[in-house]
Amino acid sequence: MAPLPDGFSYAEWNATYNGLSFGIAAMGSATIFFWLQLPNVTKSYRTALTITGIVTLIATYHYIRIFSSWSEAFTVASKDGGDYHVKLTGAPFNDGYRYVDWLLTVPLLLIELILVMKLPQEETVSLSWKLGLASALMVALGYPGEIQEDLSVRWFWWCLSMIPFCYVVFTLAVGLAESTSKQPSPAAASLVSAARYLTVLSWCTYPFVYMVKSVGLAGPAATMYEQVGYSIADVMAKAVFGVLIWAIASEKSAVEESGKLLPN
Repeated sequence: MAPLPDGFSYAEWNATYNGLSFGIAAMGSATIFFWLQLPNVTKSYRTALTITGIVTLIATYHYIRIFSSWSEAFTVASKDGGDYHVKLTGAPFNDGYRYVDWLLTVPLLLIELILVMKLPQEETVSLSWKLGLASALMVALGYPGEIQEDLSVRWFWWCLSMIPFCYVVFTLAVGLAESTSKQPSPAAASLVSAARYLTVLSWCTYPFVYMVKSVGLAGPAATMYEQVGYSIADVMAKAVFGVLIWAIASEKSAVEESGKLLPN
């Protein structure tokens, strides 16, 4: 929890406010959608879809907490109908909720992808443990740098967190390629590939947003870009990724159901 810089313009405050609102709306809507779709997939994929909904539910809760903390940290007022002026209230802005969220949801995101791929049990358990622990370590190593103002210390923790990050990204991009090709239909294989590469793409935005304060940006502008950037990346990595998980589960359910209906 770092102190907020003074001097926010209304545009900077409002962009962050809207970015956090977008996160709440997207995650909350996605949660409802995923859980309503549970009866429409076979039992084999309901665990993956349930976890998808849990991920977005956790994210919704934490976005509400971040949004509330942001609102409480400022007063926004217009004098005599003129321009809005933004002032700090002195209340702390707790951005640590993001890291609590990521520590819970990032391993679950990878596990839901592995589950919906329906790999052999031994491979499923092994990958779930390896990717889950690596992603949790990545988040844990990133937090000490996030709360530092010293750029050298910030870069140190960024480099450490990139080690498990690169392992996870490599596994998604390369290690799961063979398993993807073994999906029961071309459509399912294409959707699994899309989910893998969306995860890689959305994850690659986080290190760049993390570095915003290390590349010359500071003050209110850096805070705005950081909050809006993380919000967009979160929606892509959780809500949009979840839609792909649902699409994979639906496609594979349809393939399996059609197989059962074929005459022997």
